Amino acid sequence: MELRTLRYFVAVAEELHFGRAARRLHLSQPPLSRAIKHLETDLGATLLHRSPAGVTLTAAGHVLLAEARALLGHAERIRAKLGRTTITVGMLGDHRTGVAEAFRRRHPHVEIRVRETDLTDPTCGLRTGQVDVALTRGPFDESGLKTVVLHRDPVGAVLRRDDPLAARERITTADLAGRDWFQFPDGTDEIWRDYWNGGRPRSGPTVRAVQECVQSVLWNGSVGLAPLGHDLGELVVVPLTDMAPSPVVIAWIEDDPLTRDFVEAAVQAYGAG
Repeated sequence: MELRTLRYFVAVAEELHFGRAARRLHLSQPPLSRAIKHLETDLGATLLHRSPAGVTLTAAGHVLLAEARALLGHAERIRAKLGRTTITVGMLGDHRTGVAEAFRRRHPHVEIRVRETDLTDPTCGLRTGQVDVALTRGPFDESGLKTVVLHRDPVGAVLRRDDPLAARERITTADLAGRDWFQFPDGTDEIWRDYWNGGRPRSGPTVRAVQECVQSVLWNGSVGLAPLGHDLGELVVVPLTDMAPSPVVIAWIEDDPLTRDFVEAAVQAYGAG
């Protein structure tokens, strides 16, 4: 159970309204609702009764509210005494090794924990409290997040080598009309999904991970997008002339000193800022 998720629960329990709690936490409402649902699933108990007028606490919710307040207060006292000794970094895609090196120079005794994510959550678990900072790729819904663009990569269509379009130097999304594109599951960030669908609704097989995308193209001849310069083995990536570049982004929520130092290390490694 993550402390950040407990903070989310306390905010909802005190406000008795998801919208007000989301504004208090500087979040959009859907990720806050998902975090509370995950908490209820983890605990095996209903914590809140939901209605159009707001929410009320169940008996289990009252118990957790008291315990959560005590636990969060205790955690804050520990943090004040000891300071943080770990940072959890979410990652989507490949990133420059210089980020870790630059951060270790500042904090040689801090443990860096890495959480790799699939393609269904471009924030890498940031909103649900699973990571402190995310090295990821956009575009996605940035509401409630602090972000810095580190780099921008042009993108292209991922095709089999025997595809009629694979030999071209460049193409447009119009050249891919009528083709099956791999899809992300329902509930995936809409801005993220729309971008990787080339800006319009598509149909095709549902995938969650890069290797599933690769196999979908190899076995079914599906189409998808990927940043240029990535080695996809038997596949080719043909540049698209009508797609905006995909930004490499570092994102975070809480502006504590350790997280801020990691952000500055990433900016230094990418030469952004």
